[in-house]
Parts: sequence; structure tokens; C-alpha cells
Amino acid sequence: MSTTLSVNLNKIAVLRNSRGGGEPDVVRAGIACLDAGAHGLTVHPRPDARHIREHDVQALAALCRARGVEFNIEGNPFAPPRPGYPGLLALCEAAQPAQVTLVPDGDGQLTSDHGFDFVRDGAALRPLVAAFKALGSRVSVFVDAGDAEVARAAACGADRVELYTGPYAEAFAAGDADAALAAAADTAARAQAAGLAVNAGHDLNQANLGVFLRGVADVREVSIGHALIGEALYAGLDATVRAYRRIVDAAVR
Repeated sequence: MSTTLSVNLNKIAVLRNSRGGGEPDVVRAGIACLDAGAHGLTVHPRPDARHIREHDVQALAALCRARGVEFNIEGNPFAPPRPGYPGLLALCEAAQPAQVTLVPDGDGQLTSDHGFDFVRDGAALRPLVAAFKALGSRVSVFVDAGDAEVARAAACGADRVELYTGPYAEAFAAGDADAALAAAADTAARAQAAGLAVNAGHDLNQANLGVFLRGVADVREVSIGHALIGEALYAGLDATVRAYRRIVDAAVR
């Protein structure tokens, strides 16, 4: 089964926002990624507008519709609206993304660093998942590798889970990824047995991605942003996206 590559554009917006104005242009970066072979684009608009903002979401949604590729919007479904942030559901109502990835993050988190607790949050997630699916979007929920309760995501109505791969990436960098990779593979298998498809993301890079895809069966999509944009500072965006495409294409089972 083939794996698709969705490029997360958050870091382009971080750089733009650090200076103000419109450069670097998030849409232009998205075009460059798609031209280089990315299968789709991902954004994670946070309520504090630290990177991607509402106008970016709408502009990128239009780009993805025009190019016939998938747009994936990530976010916390429990975060209430605030000035400049209408709420995740309202953003998705306007953008109509192919996929919505629900993530339990808060303002105090520098980045997403854990999955949902389905025992605690399952009942609250169920109507929210239904609301996003009513828009015609596929719904994925963020899960920890090693979560023995991952099958509960199916009871919430989700279509997919996204494995949080941060611990795997850390273990890989330390030279001992076997246990973390096994945990991810086991969680993926549990999810698939429950009828859920599997995505993955967080700190995946050119060094660790191929090993991950060979070790975890039938990963449908990887969403990669921080490492890809960082590597692109040295090699260029076009060359870097093409390098990631070669990795995911080589991992086809």
C-alpha cells in the first residue's frame, strides 16, 4: 500500500510572522511543495495564531481545490473561539478540507506532544467527530504509540488515527529505536484491526522515515513539516520534497 506525503506549512508562517508582512508567502510555498510532488498540504492553526492564521487556511484550501489534492487541517476541537480564531469547526466549515486531524494541544504546548486519552475524552469527542464528518471531511485523531485503548477511536467515529511519532524520532536519534518502533507497529495493528486507517507524524525526517515505514504496516499518510522545512533551508524546498517522495515511494509494500 502506498503512503502519501502531506507537507505541513506551519514553519513558513512562523518565519513570516516573526517579521510581519507577507514574506515568505505560505501559498507560494505550498505551490512549490505540490510542484515538487507533495500529495497534499497540512496546516495546524492554533488559537493563539502563532503560525497559520485564518486567511492562510482559506487561501490554501482554494489552492488545494484548484490542484485537486488533499488539504488536511489539524487542531484541537475543544479549543473555544477567540479574536482572530473562529474555532476549528468554523474554519473547517469554510475550508471544507479533505481531512481533519484532531489534536489535544493547548496554548502552553510548544508543539503537539501527546495523543488523546480515549477513556477520558471519548464521550466528548464523539459528537465533535460527527460534526466534522458531516462536512464531508475524513476525521483522524492523534494517538500515542503504545496506547492500548486505540481501538476506542473507532467508537468515537474516527476514520483514521495519526500516530504521534515524537518518541520514535527521539529513540532513533539516540540509536535505539527498536522498542519505539515496535510500539508504533503494535498500535497501528490494533487500530487497523478496529477498522481504522493509520497516518503518522511528528519529528519524522529523511533519516528516520524509511525505517519507520518499513517497520509499521500500511501507513496511509505522513505529515511532515518542521524537519522538511529545516532541511529545505540547506537543500531547497523543491529538492527536499522530492527527497521525501523518493523515501515514501521506496517504502511501498
